Amino acid sequence: MIVVHHLNNSRSQRVLWLLEELGLEYEIKRYERDPKTMLAPASLRAVHPLGKSPVITDGELTLAESGAIIEYLVERYGASVGKGRLAPAAGTPAYLRYRYWLHYAEGSLMSPLLLKLVFDKIERSPMPFFAKPIARAISGKAKSSFITPQIATHLDYLEGELENNEWFAGKEFSAADVQLSFPIEAAAARGGLNAGRPRLMDFLSRIHARPAYKRAIERGGEYELLS
Repeated sequence: MIVVHHLNNSRSQRVLWLLEELGLEYEIKRYERDPKTMLAPASLRAVHPLGKSPVITDGELTLAESGAIIEYLVERYGASVGKGRLAPAAGTPAYLRYRYWLHYAEGSLMSPLLLKLVFDKIERSPMPFFAKPIARAISGKAKSSFITPQIATHLDYLEGELENNEWFAGKEFSAADVQLSFPIEAAAARGGLNAGRPRLMDFLSRIHARPAYKRAIERGGEYELLS
């Protein structure tokens, strides 16, 4: 039995969604963030040394990292569910796009979004009154000169890719769309994604309307990205 070690408001939500899309049976072991630090509890380290989520166990296998988990589940179980395998045929141009987007989501897109989260928190963090102007000035400069332009570049790139493709790997919905969902939802939650990028907004509307997405939310609990 597949067990998802599920941290609230985290990347593990998309693993639940993938499992629902594949129609696989699974169990959820829940973990809650520390309400003060918003970090994962130390108990997750008993599952994986990094103490991060998502992590799945499948028999004797323990596997972390969203991309690795998604590839494993699709390759191990996708073929058994026929049309719902969620990956293009190997060796096709669509498959190359699929693999690219699987790795791009975390390897490129999430970095500036995480930086924005960190610098936003620096601006809001309690500190001596004399340090606040300095911290805010440094944070503001980092965001205006690098982070915000980088986010805009990535979102414009994604918007353009959807101009000629219904989904990121091509005409068919795939696990690459599942993988990309988290950073695109993060962009919507943290700014930078608006009516000026209608294709990405439509992408979010379409994935949120999928029955499997809704079932994952029902099983995983209320989902709110950190901001």
